[in-house]
Amino acid sequence: MLSLSSISMHIDEPREVNREVASAAPTALFLFAHQDDEFGVFQQIIEERRRGRRVLCIYLTSGVPASGDPARRNAESRAVLHELGVAPADICFAGQLLAIPDGALQEHIAPAAAWLAAQAAGWHHLAAVYLMAWEGGHPDHDVLHAIGVQLFGGRSEQTQLRQFALYNGNRCPWLFFRVLSPLSANGAVQASPIPWSSRLRFLGLCLRYPSQRVTWIGLLPFVLLHYLFNGCQALQPVVAGRVLERPHAGMLYYEKRGFSTWQTVQARLAQWRASLAR
Repeated sequence: MLSLSSISMHIDEPREVNREVASAAPTALFLFAHQDDEFGVFQQIIEERRRGRRVLCIYLTSGVPASGDPARRNAESRAVLHELGVAPADICFAGQLLAIPDGALQEHIAPAAAWLAAQAAGWHHLAAVYLMAWEGGHPDHDVLHAIGVQLFGGRSEQTQLRQFALYNGNRCPWLFFRVLSPLSANGAVQASPIPWSSRLRFLGLCLRYPSQRVTWIGLLPFVLLHYLFNGCQALQPVVAGRVLERPHAGMLYYEKRGFSTWQTVQARLAQWRASLAR
């Protein structure tokens, strides 16, 4: 089995990691679908670093179309995570390794989950897992949430699972959406205030994704408002049964955008779960 650090070095050529220190430290795992998804948990990454935990960030799609080159997006997220104190060898672009294009995680559930499970088998001090919320914003986000629940939901009481919202179309007309707005159906919100100095710093980090300029033209105003009037890191518990429920009433944002349908996502997840029982 390839180790996480060897895979990360193959793709990104980071500095060699101290394996003894990394294996001994409790680990906080952050699962992302795309480069820049980390913007939803900037503060939590800092908090986990403050606790002395190893922060491990894994991206399960390449972040680009099948014919695209993810190098630029990889470099952007790597630079942002470096600013937050994440070790280079603890950043892994597994989606590139597994050739999973942006928007296609629902078509590659089995290999993505199998790879992640193989890596997780060697993690003996997994203290926390952070998943993108079950919110109907992007099919890659929801599918990765479901994978995380399946793999880590029953790991142990010592592994804490939390989800964080990025964007969703709940109660929004047309193609409008909400950003960093947790769904009430996902449970009680644990809100931790973010210092003003960090809010300004995080806004600066949000400008560090020039390859996603068009996307961030839509996101940035809402992120700015969030930091001005809310200013909290919002997390919610993860409940296994939620992945069998529609995230919210009405059309999901990814349905409005034509990325997929609720029925398709559910069917592919159900097919994968059935394969695990054979």
